[in-house]
Amino acid sequence: MLKKASKKIHIISIKTKLMNATQWIIFTLLIQVLHFLGTWKLYVKAGRKAWEAAIPVYNAIVLMQIINRPKWWVILLFIPIINLLMFPVIWVETIRSFGRNSTLETWLVVITLGLYIYYVNYSLDVTYIQDRSLQPKTAMGEWVSSIVFAIVAATLVHTYFIQPYVIPTGSLERTLRVGDFLFVSKFHYGARTPMTTVAAPMVHDTLPVLGVPSYLKKPQLPYFRLPGFTKVERNDIVVFSWPADTVRVFFKKEKGVDKPIDKKSNYVKRCVGIPGDSLEVRNGYVFINGKQLELPGSAKPQFDYRVYSSKGVSSRTLDALGITDFTRKYLSSPLNQEQVNAVRSYLLGYNQAENGQIELYTKGSGIPAKIISKYRLSLKEITDRERIVPLTADMVKTLKADANIDSVIQNVAEKGLRGVNLFPQSPDYPWNYSQMGPIYIPQKGATIDLNLKVLPLYKKIIREYEKNEISVSGNQILINGEPTSTYTFQQDYYWMMGDNRDHSEDSRAWGYVPENHIVGTPIFIWMSFDNFTEGISNWRPRWDRIFTTVNGEGEPQSYFKYFLILLGAYFVGNWFWKRKKSKK
Repeated sequence: MLKKASKKIHIISIKTKLMNATQWIIFTLLIQVLHFLGTWKLYVKAGRKAWEAAIPVYNAIVLMQIINRPKWWVILLFIPIINLLMFPVIWVETIRSFGRNSTLETWLVVITLGLYIYYVNYSLDVTYIQDRSLQPKTAMGEWVSSIVFAIVAATLVHTYFIQPYVIPTGSLERTLRVGDFLFVSKFHYGARTPMTTVAAPMVHDTLPVLGVPSYLKKPQLPYFRLPGFTKVERNDIVVFSWPADTVRVFFKKEKGVDKPIDKKSNYVKRCVGIPGDSLEVRNGYVFINGKQLELPGSAKPQFDYRVYSSKGVSSRTLDALGITDFTRKYLSSPLNQEQVNAVRSYLLGYNQAENGQIELYTKGSGIPAKIISKYRLSLKEITDRERIVPLTADMVKTLKADANIDSVIQNVAEKGLRGVNLFPQSPDYPWNYSQMGPIYIPQKGATIDLNLKVLPLYKKIIREYEKNEISVSGNQILINGEPTSTYTFQQDYYWMMGDNRDHSEDSRAWGYVPENHIVGTPIFIWMSFDNFTEGISNWRPRWDRIFTTVNGEGEPQSYFKYFLILLGAYFVGNWFWKRKKSKK
């Protein structure tokens, strides 16, 4: 019975793949039929045979010859997303090859999604222009042509090679900082071809300004990944589609939003568990197959610590270490409306004390001295004896060596103390951010024993990621209506965590990351700003992070000075070349 159930699951998986393949074969054939019916007369008028319009791929090569465009354009017609940009170009070029050059007809062929070609094919007596000039007739036409192909080139690079990305949250502090601008390589692991076929180029899930989805959910291509030259390895920093994404716009929580995989919000974390690993979190530290995970030199993990001083833990001490993730507390005399407006943007909260004074709470950056002076604020910062702050190992050493600091103790949740909204959200697993596991990271083709105890760990995989129907009848688990006690995984899975271990929403909250959600890996920080979330006027470049490597074993390497040297050499060389040319 068990073998039969397992076999049925496998058969259903094969049938699903075959169904997707069949659907796309039918869709492709339908496109070919539509193309033939709409263009065969035009092929004949161009001196070709009618049957040449009916043969897939070959008809595209012939069409490129008819419209006098390079044959390599055919490749672009079969690249998802890129083809959406190329189709209107091909439609316009087709009617222009038969003398239909007016602006009205150009708009008609685009608006009708190429169907205007049917009218040209059957209703108009057109003549093929063999030696048609390919030069735009107006400056506007030349500008549009340049823009179109710039978008095509940029979309090709963005979709299949390199994607820019910015760090919006502090889950990887201090390895990656809020305000780091990254180049993310998609070719390292192999680019994931777009599954969403109809989407606006160069944007992700939402159209700017309009705030509406930038894509249509259907039709969808099956998952496919181009060959890469490496696989996701432990300690890699990885960009991936957030498995738990149910928001229309990043940072705006909504319910009931169902997004295609490739349009889910992009997250970046460190991969700490790969397929086949047994993973455990002990006191916040990751253990793989019983041994503590060794992080590379480029990693700067930090944990929450209780810092205590009988004299008070001053903000100046924390500032000197570069610590920003803490809260300041001020006592203030009553504020007038002008003063309230001046400090409002810096406040995390406030409270009215019994003596009439106001308690103001701010981020670690506090209220700027220029604001205090300008608006004549009467403030006194309260220095608490104990503060909870995230610290790296180097910061811990420095604080412990400070004579004014009495103790620095890691803030660790006790084992058995169940956290809130943590994977797998079952009372049988009283886990928290500091204590979790052991847990098996699923590997493609691996079979596990399935029972009610382990079901919460893999239920989402079976139902959502691998599209099976699952139910429970008494003590019996049914998959696709068949009772079973085993399950074989259909793809690889990964465990992702932030280096800011106590302030990161990661796999500890929503579980495994499927292989088909992997986007790429950051390779380079090309720009970095402090105060990134406080408005562009407050941005301050982090010069030591510009043109800096991301992954690797050693300390991050900056190539900014080499870039400046090359840039200077270019301008000097260009000046000498122009000077030499002018003397001739």
